[in-house]
Amino acid sequence: MRPFPPAPGGCRRVLIVDDEPRMRDMLSRAVAEMGFDAAASGSAESALRALEQNPADIVLLDLNLPGMGGMDFFHLLRKKWAQTQVIILTGFGDLTAAQQAIRLEAVDFLAKPCPLGQLEQALERARQRRAAVAPPIVLPDPPEEAAPIPAAPQDSELLEDVERNHILAALERHGGNRAAAAAELGISLRKLYYRLEKYQREGRQSGS
Repeated sequence: MRPFPPAPGGCRRVLIVDDEPRMRDMLSRAVAEMGFDAAASGSAESALRALEQNPADIVLLDLNLPGMGGMDFFHLLRKKWAQTQVIILTGFGDLTAAQQAIRLEAVDFLAKPCPLGQLEQALERARQRRAAVAPPIVLPDPPEEAAPIPAAPQDSELLEDVERNHILAALERHGGNRAAAAAELGISLRKLYYRLEKYQREGRQSGS
């Protein structure tokens, strides 16, 4: 892995973690063309070593990795580099992974192949969140059993919608009690309010 070059403007250092060489090269070129400084690792283990030497502002993370899986890597990254922002990029829809990504404050959850416009928007959101220097995230202990989840979506469903449906389903199960829904999801009440306000602005929330 090459070291990050100087990054004018700050919060533009992106580490791409993907085991597919062609995908790493494509993402590295695309991220650089979007005005970010890109470095890449082919495994979670090499990414951890890279972060020890050159902490990144943003990590673009594939979940399906050899050795240590992407979600295990995400947990370690969140504990040690709490302010690093993470964008999940994966080739399959997984509600369990989406639920964990919500708890770990992922910026976005994008499906491969991802339109470059969506990737650019996700990177900009991650840059803005990193620039805000959010306080470290305290992780709750993972539940022994996963909460009930709705039926798996069709392959064409956007994984952003998976997160939305998961949140709204939890809210419905608790009769609109937001505190109870947030507790089930393992997120803060503030985070739940933020998500619901976002859905309402986009006209995608049903009910109150």
